[in-house]
Amino acid sequence: MSEFEFKKRKRPVSSVSYPVKGEAGKTGSWRTHRPVMDVSKCTAAKKGELLCLQCWMYCPEACISKTAPPKIDYDYCKGCLVCVSVCPTGALEGVEESEAKEAMD
Repeated sequence: MSEFEFKKRKRPVSSVSYPVKGEAGKTGSWRTHRPVMDVSKCTAAKKGELLCLQCWMYCPEACISKTAPPKIDYDYCKGCLVCVSVCPTGALEGVEESEAKEAMD
């Protein structure tokens, strides 16, 4: 393949994989902790634009929406809390699943 043909491709061949929501089925029941968002701290929510979105980018299960504000699909969230660790504004917090369910009732 020539250099020209390689550059012409829409997506170059690489070893990068992309997460797919629901690949392993609904996995939310595995969770011991859930990420909870404080919308008042979220950059995307404050500005109403697709800014930051570190949580969406690093979610290994693709269960955070690319919207302002981002929404978490708890049916598929495994509770790894990667989103909590990468959020630069502290808008996400890890809460024990039992406490989160009590708060929702």
